[in-house]
Amino acid sequence: MTDSADTCVHMQISLDQHIGRFADKVFDWEAFPANIGYAELARGQMRYIGGGGSPKVSDRTTLPPTHFTLSLLEEETGTYAAGHSHEIEESFLVLEGELTVGWEKDGSVIEATLGPLDMVQNLRDVPHGFRNDGAQKVLMSVTVDSGRPLPPHNVFHPAQVEGTVARAFGARPGCTVREGTLTDSPLHTLIAPYLVRFADSHQITEAAGFERRVYVGVGGAPATAVRKELFIIPPGCAIMAITRPVEEAMLVIAGALVVGWQSAAGGVERRLGRHDLVLAPMGQAHYFRNDGDVTAVAWVVIGGVDADDFVYSTAMERVAS
Repeated sequence: MTDSADTCVHMQISLDQHIGRFADKVFDWEAFPANIGYAELARGQMRYIGGGGSPKVSDRTTLPPTHFTLSLLEEETGTYAAGHSHEIEESFLVLEGELTVGWEKDGSVIEATLGPLDMVQNLRDVPHGFRNDGAQKVLMSVTVDSGRPLPPHNVFHPAQVEGTVARAFGARPGCTVREGTLTDSPLHTLIAPYLVRFADSHQITEAAGFERRVYVGVGGAPATAVRKELFIIPPGCAIMAITRPVEEAMLVIAGALVVGWQSAAGGVERRLGRHDLVLAPMGQAHYFRNDGDVTAVAWVVIGGVDADDFVYSTAMERVAS
C-alpha cells in the first residue's frame, strides 16, 4: 500500500469515528435522574456529542466534546421540563411539533411558542423550561455551549414547588405573559434578542450556491461561546474543502448529504441521511455535496465565535479517491 493510500485509509477510519448515525442510537428516557418517577417530566435524550447536560458523560456511543455538546430530545404531548438553569448558554432548535418555552425572573414568566426551525438561545443562570402543549410530539436539537456542562440546576421542579407552579416554570396564576404582548416589559426585553424564528432569521446567500441562516452569531442571537447556523443546500450544490481553527458539527435535518475529508493524499467520503451527524475536528479540511434530488437542510454548530476567514467556493469535481 502506498503512503497516500495508507493515509486515506486512516482518514476514512477517522471520518467514520466522527459520525453519529441516527439508526445506531436510541432515546434514553432515564437521562435525567431527577425526573425519574415523574411521568409529566418524561423526555428522551439521544446523545451525539457529549452528555448534553445529563450525567451520562461516559457514554461511549457519543462523540467526545470540545466546546459544546449536541443531542436530540423527544417530548411527548402534555409533558414538560421544569424550570432549571445552566452555568452556560443552551439552545433549543425545534425540528418537529410546537414547543412552549418559558423564562422566569423575579416570580414572573414569559412564554413563547416555537415551531419547526425556530430556536431559543437560553441565557446562562436564567431559569427556563419547556412544555409540549401541542397535538404531536416535539423533536428538538439541544446544544449546550460547553463541552462538559454541569448538571442542570433545578429551581422549579415538582419536588420543590406545587405541580401547577412547576408546569408554569415558576409562575403563579396571573404572573405569566406571552411573548409579543407587553413588549416594553423587562421580561420581553430580556428574551427578545435570543428568540430566532426561521422566517425572520438573517439570510446569507453564498456564491457556492447554498443559503446560510444565522441563528447565533453576527446577525442572530449574540454569541458568547459558539456559533449556530442553518445551511439550506439545493441539489447539485458542492463546496470546496474548508478548514476551521475550531471543531464544526453538521446535523442533517432534511434530505441527505455527502460529506468528505481531504488531505494532500486525497479525500474520503461518507453519505449522511436525516438526523445523522458529522463532527469535523479543528484543522480538518472538510466539505459537503448534495447529490440528491431534494434540498438538504443541516444544523451547523461551530466551536467559536470568530467570523469565518474564508469564502465558500464551488467544487468543480469530486476529490475523493
